[in-house]
Amino acid sequence: MGRKTELHDSVFGEPRRFDPTFKGPIHSRHCTDVLCCVLFIAVILGYIALGVIAWVHGDPRKVVYPTDSRGQFCGQKGTANENKTILFYFNILKCASPAVLINLQCPTKQVCVEKCPNRFARYSDMKSAFSWNKTYWEYYRQFCQPGFNTPRKSAVQVIRDEDCPAMIVPSRPFLRRCFPDFTTKNGILTVANRTTFKDGFGKTRNVTDLRDAANKVTTIRHGSKRGINHVLDAREIWMKIFEDYTNSWYWILIGLVIAMVVSLVFILLLRFTAGVLFWFVIFAVIAVIGYGIWHCYWEYSSLKGKPGSDIPIYDIGFQMDLRVYLQLRQTWLTFMIFLCIIEVIIILMLIFLRKRICIAIALLREGSKAIGYIMSTLFYPIITFFLLAICISYWAITAIFLSTSGEAVYKVMTNRGHCIYANRTCNPETFNTSNITKLCPGAQCAFAFYGGESVYHKYIFILQICNLFVFLWLVNFAIALGQCTLAGAFASYYWAFKKPADIPSFPLLAAFGRSLRYHTGSLAFGSLILAIIQLIRIILEYLDNKLKGAQNKFAKFLFCCLKCCFWCLEKFIKFLNRNAYIMIAIYGKNFCTSAKEAFFLLMRNVVRVAVLDKVTDFLLLLGKLLIVGGVGVLAFFFFTHRISIVVDEAPSLNYYWVPLVTVIFASYLIAHGFFSVYAMCVDTLFLCFCASGKATCNNATCHTTFRLMGVKQIFFQFPNENTPCAKTLKKGTRTKKPIWQPPVNVRCRTVTPGSARL
Repeated sequence: MGRKTELHDSVFGEPRRFDPTFKGPIHSRHCTDVLCCVLFIAVILGYIALGVIAWVHGDPRKVVYPTDSRGQFCGQKGTANENKTILFYFNILKCASPAVLINLQCPTKQVCVEKCPNRFARYSDMKSAFSWNKTYWEYYRQFCQPGFNTPRKSAVQVIRDEDCPAMIVPSRPFLRRCFPDFTTKNGILTVANRTTFKDGFGKTRNVTDLRDAANKVTTIRHGSKRGINHVLDAREIWMKIFEDYTNSWYWILIGLVIAMVVSLVFILLLRFTAGVLFWFVIFAVIAVIGYGIWHCYWEYSSLKGKPGSDIPIYDIGFQMDLRVYLQLRQTWLTFMIFLCIIEVIIILMLIFLRKRICIAIALLREGSKAIGYIMSTLFYPIITFFLLAICISYWAITAIFLSTSGEAVYKVMTNRGHCIYANRTCNPETFNTSNITKLCPGAQCAFAFYGGESVYHKYIFILQICNLFVFLWLVNFAIALGQCTLAGAFASYYWAFKKPADIPSFPLLAAFGRSLRYHTGSLAFGSLILAIIQLIRIILEYLDNKLKGAQNKFAKFLFCCLKCCFWCLEKFIKFLNRNAYIMIAIYGKNFCTSAKEAFFLLMRNVVRVAVLDKVTDFLLLLGKLLIVGGVGVLAFFFFTHRISIVVDEAPSLNYYWVPLVTVIFASYLIAHGFFSVYAMCVDTLFLCFCASGKATCNNATCHTTFRLMGVKQIFFQFPNENTPCAKTLKKGTRTKKPIWQPPVNVRCRTVTPGSARL
């Protein structure tokens, strides 16, 4: 048995020799992973240069404003189109041509207009009435080419030269473009209450032709599986959601303030009543879930026999009004089964892990004391949030400028038979004088897209990948900096013998300075490894999405295995990096050494890590769920007008779930921000405890080896703990002496290095 333990220890390295003079994170440090630090700074400078280049070549107006056939922006200030913010298609029926999917551009003239047409009209009818009614022309001319002021030319010439549209149909603006104003009455598609119309050549057409053409236009922007009806319905839904946000934003902010206050109060109460409060949280969650089970059963029983209540959810389909689902018995049965499963899981965990939960609560109690002494750590997530906001904003802006880095490319477009010049680039200034118009009647030189033939334009996609990779690196670095900073602050608390007298001044600021000054390279190293893995996962997701239509079962299986493996690898690297940053904050070594020591230390305490880490995460999750659930229930009763005191103050909403989901999601983020500090505190104290608990001791320092009085009992809950200090402390507890003092009648001998291991 002893030989097996010795072999186990040798595999996972030798324990650190106990140093009675060690008082926490060392102050005499040197820069670590300098090469990676230099590389990181060079990448940041290159990232800035990439942003500058993208800013010089890019033009976000290409995303904001639509572009007419001459390559001019609609609604651009300082131009003739300043007041013309909407793009109008001369003949949207041509958009049904297959050329739309090939050239990503509708083969018809496109001009900027102030507003969309609101009536059916034809150019031939307008020309016939021009001699006696010029108001007809005044309305029609706003949809013609700029400069075409009088209808002197024949209708055939005008349509051939595309000076004016052959017809106009009632439309409404969407995505700054005029689309036919479709409505459905009794299941029949109509436009302005009409199912048919006459095109510019007098041919009777069905409004479904307009729908097919509009679907091709929306295909360019939204993918081949989405049509105009889907997009317009989504637009109406989003307008209602926006209206709900407009009416309820004030109450949403109040809900978030309540969540923040409750989270802060919860953390503060943990300092004084950690044990009682966590047991209260556990039983409160069980009680709330139990009430939910009873309520679901009551609703399920009350709906029995009601007409339509037995309809399956599958037959209902997706409905924006969630109250429709609440009228179905199957909905409440599903909720009840789900809550029963959660309830059983929690109860079983309490039964089998009750002792471990007691130990975890002792560790959480010490974490509460540490946070109570260093209250500034609760507000450090604001700095991390600020850094992440900068990274996300810079990445998004750079991506937009890169995607709009290009010059206007014009191509020959025609839908009249075969043309040898079709889809070739052209110059709009010389197109009318070229032979193309003679060889290909009806052809036009229209704006197609933004691009270029230079080296820069050819490698736009590669630059986008670089932009994404550096973004992932910076985001992981910001998170790593926060973890190392918090670890340094809480480690200062752990090694303070007399608390709070021995805790250094401004421990959080000092830890932040040490992390940034000495360990930027180490943090960048760990972040680089994680960023590479995340980039590979994104590429796998991209390839998997592209190959979804493939029927190769082996390829699907291979991608599934790769995605699963890299997901597990990312989780492991995150866990290892987190503990490596703690060791860096304490001992100031480089990333590889710290990661190795952290890994060996955790493996020597694998039982504690596996149990306590997950149990503490479980307890913190229950705390977050209690806060989010409480705020969510309060928001539900408020937005559904079920609180009689403030029933008149509650806003009238289209979808009450819009502010409700927003409050719940944002409350979880707020609670997670506070509890992430708590989790980092517990992990740091636990790792410090494992690092100090494995050392040898002597008469003077036996009780200083275990700095946390409440956590010392962890030694007594796991088997095979044969270190001299552990034995001494166990004997001390049998004499019923204070748990934090060494026994007087027991002599703690000094042990040779390596003989006392965990």
